[in-house]
Amino acid sequence: VDSATYLLVGLGNPGAQYSLNRHNIGFMAIDIIADMQQFPNFKSKFSGLLSEGRIAGSKVILLKPQTYMNLSGRSVAETAKFYKIPLANIYVFHDDLDLQPGRLKIKRGGGAGGHNGLKSIDQCMGQDYWRIRMGIGHPGFKDAVSGYVLGNFHKDDEEWLSNVLARIGKTIEDLLAMSPSDWLNKINT
Repeated sequence: VDSATYLLVGLGNPGAQYSLNRHNIGFMAIDIIADMQQFPNFKSKFSGLLSEGRIAGSKVILLKPQTYMNLSGRSVAETAKFYKIPLANIYVFHDDLDLQPGRLKIKRGGGAGGHNGLKSIDQCMGQDYWRIRMGIGHPGFKDAVSGYVLGNFHKDDEEWLSNVLARIGKTIEDLLAMSPSDWLNKINT
């Protein structure tokens, strides 16, 4: 029996100039999953970069929308429609200003919290998908947010960043196999 198909999405902006931005931590998460799970090379499809493989016996689509952040929903919606993936099987990795660097939270549904990528997905598909919030910390005041998320990670971020990405890559089977809260407990310890 073929089990469900899952869609794992990372949010970011396309282009080399953005690749190390804090806003692109979602892309980084998808890249490490692809790498550690030995997915084939990404191909251009549905306004995104897409790779198809299997994790823990389930078919999994990895997606990095290439539309720029504020139109991400288009790419996610097209992909989900083509592969007939229900919202309950969609996990979106994104940067979160309200969490300490390296902290992760997961929840299904809820608002976009000012995140333009999530806003776009909400508009295209509704809110009932899973969000994996990846903490990047906060610059301290509102006016600095745009420059902060579009700024690159610093040298002293490298340790926590590579650590959290490695933990995601190593435990991704568990995310699909156990309850999200169990996975979160495992990954945050």
